[in-house]
Amino acid sequence: MSINSAMLAGVSGLVANSSALAAISDNISNVNTIGYKRSQANFQTLVSGNSRNATYAAGGVAAKTRQYVTQQGLPQSTSSATDLAIAGSGFFVVADKAENLQATDARSFTRAGSFQLDNLGFLKNQAGLYLQGWLVDDEGAITVDPSDLSRLSSINVSNVGGAAERTTRASVSANLKSSQAVSSELPLYDPATNSMAMYDPDAGLGIKPDFSLQIPVSDSKGGKRTVQIDFLKSDVPNQWYAEIRAVPASDVITGAGLSNGQMKTGTVAFLPDGRLDSANTTLLDTSNPILTFGASADPAPGAGEFRWADDLGIDSQEIRLELAGGAGGLTQYDSQSIVQAVNTNGTAFGNLTNVEIDESGFVTAIFDNGISRQIAQVAIATFANPDGLKAINGNAYRVTQDSGTYSLKGAGTGGAGAIAPSTLEASTVDLSSEFTGLIVTQRAYSASSKIITTADQMLEELLSIKR
Repeated sequence: MSINSAMLAGVSGLVANSSALAAISDNISNVNTIGYKRSQANFQTLVSGNSRNATYAAGGVAAKTRQYVTQQGLPQSTSSATDLAIAGSGFFVVADKAENLQATDARSFTRAGSFQLDNLGFLKNQAGLYLQGWLVDDEGAITVDPSDLSRLSSINVSNVGGAAERTTRASVSANLKSSQAVSSELPLYDPATNSMAMYDPDAGLGIKPDFSLQIPVSDSKGGKRTVQIDFLKSDVPNQWYAEIRAVPASDVITGAGLSNGQMKTGTVAFLPDGRLDSANTTLLDTSNPILTFGASADPAPGAGEFRWADDLGIDSQEIRLELAGGAGGLTQYDSQSIVQAVNTNGTAFGNLTNVEIDESGFVTAIFDNGISRQIAQVAIATFANPDGLKAINGNAYRVTQDSGTYSLKGAGTGGAGAIAPSTLEASTVDLSSEFTGLIVTQRAYSASSKIITTADQMLEELLSIKR
């Protein structure tokens, strides 16, 4: 009967507009929710199976709610370095717990990047979901796997201890006075039996150097060591005797031909214009001026070799000591013997002071000694149909058949969006549109109720015929 179908159509209108009201209510209530994607009830007709010539029967309407996951919200700058937004496609991979994740534990996907450190140092957003990424391995490399979620781990920054960096390069800029008088003790000088390294005025040993310069060195543990170069003017024009030694001498163990902490002995020669004469300098091979320290645990050094002392317990080390490669290098001019600059790399032990995340998703620990170290890379998941994802609590999503499977990528690669640090993605809700929709929905709901009351009145008229 057409009147009954009209009443049922009115009921379907009430149900459909109720769904629309629920979607609008969700949108309005989440207008300030970071990364929220607005929902919308889309209406579709229901057609009855009436024939072409039969009395018309109303079918009604049905509402299907859709969340516009691919729509991006406006970026909002923040003051927190761990607030993250994705500029482009993709989702952060998150887990419900931080530790002891198994392959069977569910992973979710979200655009809500308001991550902060919890009490254990894990990055967790406001919904209590833990950020996942690829951690740095023992060799300092990050291996990206596009399909295996179990290769991801919760990113933790509190487990990053202090850091130190050994010295590998040093350059010297200094001048030796060309008119330096030749020492009266020069005839007694012998680098093996009466050296500058042996100089002790109280004991009357060794030869006093005409000039010395010191180079600070950081070892493998960040400990401070000192390498000293002593110079003694030769009676040969434009030539100086030189010794490289450790201060104190007990820091090194030396092989045959070296004593009192010596590591290299030889001469330094200069050209008539005061520049270093690399061809006639024997202290170091100026084309490859490497000082090679053996580790404390190494066997006894051979002739002309040296290693760190046993009690230091430190690793081997190579230092490139540039005498001609610095700003000015080593020179011989007729002015005061002076050190202009000694430049080295390497740092002492430093503590973690800050954590930064760049556009590629690399999480970098910053230490107070100037060292920065990558500790992880944030994983970005992309989908063939993001609108097909299933929404769950915490402004996150799960994979469905409609969404297709995920693909894990580094930020800014393979179609994944870049990460914007110190930024959050705003809700995609537009209040003006929602309030307009609220008015339309209210009117449509009222109109559907009028269908029911009108059909009721017509049925009442039909029933009154019997009277």
